[in-house]
Amino acid sequence: MTQTLRLHYAPDNASLIIRLVLTEMGLPFETVLVDRTKSAQNSTTYLALNPNGLIPVLETPQGPIFETAAILLWLSERMGQMAPNPQSDERSAFLKWLFFASNTLHADLRILFYAEKYIDPSQANTLRAGIRPRLRHHLKLLDQVAQDAPDWFHAQTPSVLTYYVACMMRWMALYPKGTDHSWFSLADTPHLQRILQSLETRDATRVAITAEGLGVTPFTSPEYATPLEGSAT
Repeated sequence: MTQTLRLHYAPDNASLIIRLVLTEMGLPFETVLVDRTKSAQNSTTYLALNPNGLIPVLETPQGPIFETAAILLWLSERMGQMAPNPQSDERSAFLKWLFFASNTLHADLRILFYAEKYIDPSQANTLRAGIRPRLRHHLKLLDQVAQDAPDWFHAQTPSVLTYYVACMMRWMALYPKGTDHSWFSLADTPHLQRILQSLETRDATRVAITAEGLGVTPFTSPEYATPLEGSAT
């Protein structure tokens, strides 16, 4: 990497996943706060980077990249880290679960968080109640993968997928604020729980805790972020 990477982020948003992976890989990068309280994600400047107005964007020597899974895949391929290499027999399994995390789990999680964007606001809680069993099922499937402990989804060998799933599980315990979270219990997925416990001991997580005010156990017993700047919501 001959040029500096620049991460456009908001605290405790999907950019957290990218921050963790960049730090785990030992890559230098700059950060640019996208102030959601001022709707900076909808500014002309930001939309030039991501016309969808979503966070994150990673500016790279090859141009800006948006979509969390696309950034993770680009980083893992570019750096040859935190994923099976393209020639590996494990590559296909890794890819299918990475895209499951992105296209299925993360997509359903957005419905939980932003139900009012998908249905009449008066029906938002009904939609949330309907999506929670799907999320529990998704986690059950991922827990079965973790039980088999492939190198790319193992407590002791973090991959881009482990950080991705860990952040989403953090958010399930916290968001949206003011709604029922009793449907989610980390103990229901013990193999994922071990992964989250292990990630909390890693230097990359400690760096992110300081940078975004995540609390001492950001995955296994999360607290709302108290960032030094910006807002998590």
